[in-house]
Amino acid sequence: MVPLALKWPLASMSFLLSSLLTLLAVSAPSWCQNSDSTSPKASNGSPFPWNKMRLPEYVIPAHYDLMIHANLSTLTFWGTTEIEVTASQPTSAIILHSYNLQISKATLRKGAGQGPSEEPLRVLEYPPHEQVALLALEPLLVGLPYTVVIDYAGNLSETFHGFYKSTYRTKKGEVRVLASTQFEPIAARMAFPCFDEPAFKASFSIKIRREPRHVAISNMPLVKSVTIAKGLIEDHFDVTVKMSTYLVAFIISDFESVSKMTKSGVKVSVYAVPDKINQADYALDAAVTLLEFYEDYFSIPYPLPKQDLAAIPDFESGAMENWGLTTYRESALLFDVEKSSASSKLGITMTVSHELAHQKNHSFKALNDLWLNEGFAKFMEFVSVSVTHPELKVEDYFFGKCFNAMEVDALNSSHPVSTPVENPAQIREMFDEVSYEKGACILNMLREYLSADTFKSGIVQYLQKYSYKNTRNEDLWNSMASHWRQETVDVKAMMNTWTLQKGFPLITITVRGRNVHMKQEHYMKGSNSAPETGYLWHVPLTFITSKSDSVQRFLLKTKTDVLILPEAVEWIKFNVGMNGYYIVHYEDDGWDSLTGLLKTTHTAISSNDRASLINNAFQLVSIGKLSIEKALDLTLYLKHETEIMPVFQGLDELIPMYKLMEKRDMIEVETQFKAFLIRLLRSLIDRQSWTDDGSVSERMLRSQLLLLACVRKYQPCVQRAEGYFRKWKESNGNMSLPIDVTLAVFAVGAQNTDGWDFLLSKYQSSLSSTEKSQIEFALCVSQNKEKLQWLLDQSFKGDIIKTQEFPHILTLIGRNPVGYPLAWQFLRENWNKLVQKFELGSSAIAQMVMGTTNQFSTRTQLAEVKGFFHSLEENGSQLRCVQQTIETIEENIRWMDKNFDKIRMWLQHGKPELL
Repeated sequence: MVPLALKWPLASMSFLLSSLLTLLAVSAPSWCQNSDSTSPKASNGSPFPWNKMRLPEYVIPAHYDLMIHANLSTLTFWGTTEIEVTASQPTSAIILHSYNLQISKATLRKGAGQGPSEEPLRVLEYPPHEQVALLALEPLLVGLPYTVVIDYAGNLSETFHGFYKSTYRTKKGEVRVLASTQFEPIAARMAFPCFDEPAFKASFSIKIRREPRHVAISNMPLVKSVTIAKGLIEDHFDVTVKMSTYLVAFIISDFESVSKMTKSGVKVSVYAVPDKINQADYALDAAVTLLEFYEDYFSIPYPLPKQDLAAIPDFESGAMENWGLTTYRESALLFDVEKSSASSKLGITMTVSHELAHQKNHSFKALNDLWLNEGFAKFMEFVSVSVTHPELKVEDYFFGKCFNAMEVDALNSSHPVSTPVENPAQIREMFDEVSYEKGACILNMLREYLSADTFKSGIVQYLQKYSYKNTRNEDLWNSMASHWRQETVDVKAMMNTWTLQKGFPLITITVRGRNVHMKQEHYMKGSNSAPETGYLWHVPLTFITSKSDSVQRFLLKTKTDVLILPEAVEWIKFNVGMNGYYIVHYEDDGWDSLTGLLKTTHTAISSNDRASLINNAFQLVSIGKLSIEKALDLTLYLKHETEIMPVFQGLDELIPMYKLMEKRDMIEVETQFKAFLIRLLRSLIDRQSWTDDGSVSERMLRSQLLLLACVRKYQPCVQRAEGYFRKWKESNGNMSLPIDVTLAVFAVGAQNTDGWDFLLSKYQSSLSSTEKSQIEFALCVSQNKEKLQWLLDQSFKGDIIKTQEFPHILTLIGRNPVGYPLAWQFLRENWNKLVQKFELGSSAIAQMVMGTTNQFSTRTQLAEVKGFFHSLEENGSQLRCVQQTIETIEENIRWMDKNFDKIRMWLQHGKPELL
């Protein structure tokens, strides 16, 4: 699954659409505990025979026969589930999951399939754990197959999970309804009673009843369709491979599709609403190419005869890897050749790659090691797309994922990538930056250390050995080690330091002649001295020097060590290409030497190395290891920079400074700082053409620079954007704007009432996801409070603007200097409704919490945030995103108290005049 906040390669570094005014918050996890220590009582008052959140392991499912009939008019469904089970110890109680389902009948048959005798099962429900107990008259015999038959009914969910309702409006204005599924992590229980934990793998035979005007699709190909009655058809789908319940999927809709075959004969299809099926071709071609790549890379044939990709009109996250039927937000799959942006093409390719990588590694899913599943798929995005779509240059963006993860991982409220989970909120909130981005970064670090060939051999052996099984961390490390010939390195011991400990190391480098002294400590924000956690990592260090650009390596396993250079050097740069998950501090004149290098010949080191220096410098300011003046001095070289990653990293460090000032009464310094930023990048801004020419990176850089310039009221940009908007409006929106400048043009046009209203009218009729997101952004940067309040109300209501957009809109308005009090108020007043719609512990809730509060920087705001979330008790007070935002606000206060006057002095008397 791809949480929306993680979907786009650059949005996760906070600097795509929302970077310039919004700096989107990261997804973060909840750690709520709600298990009941007393003896549980079923809903009818009877004793419930199981008191744990996780299911017992002595009843095991082998196969499910599902029949589901959904009525898209009444928005209800009913079904029959037959589950073949065996018991490993005698028991009279079969415990499984069911949530918001009305079970009308349950029976037990001896043997698999159709047996002669059925005995009734007594049904007990325990809603706090979303469990039911089916009680037999006599204990099940060990090893004997039984079939449990359950008849039930339910309502299509009004949320974004389970078996839920989605709608769309046709070009003619007709509203049409469809039903789709989203079961990860624990929502299959909302569609059928089941053993809803990933370790309980089974095969599935699925039958769907539908009206003739609809189409049903599921994980496997259609075997046959049977007419049950007039106006009612039952579709029978082939039996699945053995898999977890969260991977089951089915959709009933009027979608249309386009298809192609891979070289090995796998049919790939993209499904979408009829009005948008013409936008499916890019994703279809990408999916075919990527599936062929994965078959070759893993040396494992794709195990299913088909792979469907479906664009769902209402979808909370970015995408979902259901086996054989991956589902997506429309914006993550559909590409409009005339209107979609370069970043959209990059994002779609990466998202499709991520979900198809999952099709090879569904063995990775044990709850404690979710990161193996998601981190691996995130990592494989870059491995695959760098080969299949080299023009996208995805390798340029990888290290930004690591910086994104480090922002979260530097807080005391972080967690190891491998973490035990129990309750639903804990499970949902493991889908965060640490599981995805850090997981990918440490896998990349291991590949760089072992070599790409060794890493690949280990992965292939692992997948071949553990296909369809549940696995643990060490199974992967052992597979890697078997291909690694250096006996002095223990791969498992090395990687345990990265997976079983939270956080990451700060490496301090002190050069004394030819001697390089290295020291590692736990980097953690919140104090100027490193906390004594006692953590040590096995750190695969890399470095280059002024005398040699060949990469040198050193494995640091102790707190301190020394390496000896062949000769003295003018400068040394560690963590080459940012392939390691650590940051570096250079003591004495180390930073001065590197700042001087950037000032004189910045191209002596790679653009990734330049960006990592910018990032590391400001991370060190946060813990008092480097002065803010030195970090700002380093950024002055950016006036000569032309590459996307250092420029974006500079924006990622500098923009938050004035965003903090916007939420205090600091208008004078805030204005000076914004002016400094434009002066710093003015030469690069002036060189941007208002066209769609150039590579993907050049186009993305152009789009962001012009947006920054226009939003910061740089007049040459504003005047040109106003001219474009006026002509576009006069053409009733029919004039074709250069895609790369559209965001800047819309942002300027939305600053007056007529322009804002016109953009909204175009939003409602647009069929392009890129255009809609550009208009959405522009509407949210308005300085009109009434307009902003209307956006909050309407996007939550879901009629004019879909509710799936609400978390993003709330965050955008939360970053708006005029709108942030409205966003914070809306979150507080509607908390219970938000949790009901988006679920406690979801990445959407975390995005909203962080997006509305984590740029606060006053003690009054901190007290307000603490007071509100404390009052929620079990309905949110223990969410990890709440802990994170409180830590972040405390850090903001410390940072501003320490650095604001220094910034003011630096601006008034210091280096900016050199620009």
